[in-house]
Amino acid sequence: MDRPDQNHFFFFVNFAIIKISIPNSLPYKPLDLLIMGDGSPTSSAPTSKLEAQILDAVLQRELKGTSIMSFNKIILKFPKIDESLRKCKVIFEQFDEDKSGAIDLKELKHCFSKLEVNFTNEEISDLFKACDLNDDMGIDFHEFIVLLCLVYLLKEVDTAPNAKSRMGIPDLEATFETLVESFVFLDNNKDGYVSKNEMIHAIEESGRSDGQIAMKRFEEMDWDKNGTVNFKEFLFAFTSWVGIEDDED
Repeated sequence: MDRPDQNHFFFFVNFAIIKISIPNSLPYKPLDLLIMGDGSPTSSAPTSKLEAQILDAVLQRELKGTSIMSFNKIILKFPKIDESLRKCKVIFEQFDEDKSGAIDLKELKHCFSKLEVNFTNEEISDLFKACDLNDDMGIDFHEFIVLLCLVYLLKEVDTAPNAKSRMGIPDLEATFETLVESFVFLDNNKDGYVSKNEMIHAIEESGRSDGQIAMKRFEEMDWDKNGTVNFKEFLFAFTSWVGIEDDED
């Protein structure tokens, strides 16, 4: 049986998440909390139409289950995910038409048109605002990856079951599916959010870390400090865990 690459795991538990730049002004408001039966908090209703759409898409996807059965399996996929996401740089540079190092709203609309993503102008604007974490009116490479993965998830609803591709980039979509499956695995109670208890359980079960480290990693991932991690928060953390940086050459 393949064993997890210890270097990759220690990269995760000791270094990766601290690379994330947490903005002073978050693009979403902290949610009210409800207490679940296991004592962990869960978020109340989403605070925007886009958040509600993402949550609904996550819940629908969770009904299908996941092929990932352990945190160790996620770690084993890090190198392949890293390689695939770096290839996305070509797509990013193609749509960064003014070569500014960021994609503005107009360029993003061109990107969606080229990829045949049939979203309304309002939906594109909402995605842009949700992923532009530092409110600089531009989507950098890291944010672009997260945005495309959100599009991949949202398009599952209106894509034919036998369709080979949702966005015309099947290799990258396979990587996005791995990210979705990883989230589904971590969300043990399938409520659309990853709680602190779920994260601690998944890492402790791998036998490679203790609860204290797992709790610290979760707190760093839970940007709005509401006790749960939604899919977008997870994506920003995950893409940093595997080594993706927006200043990558």
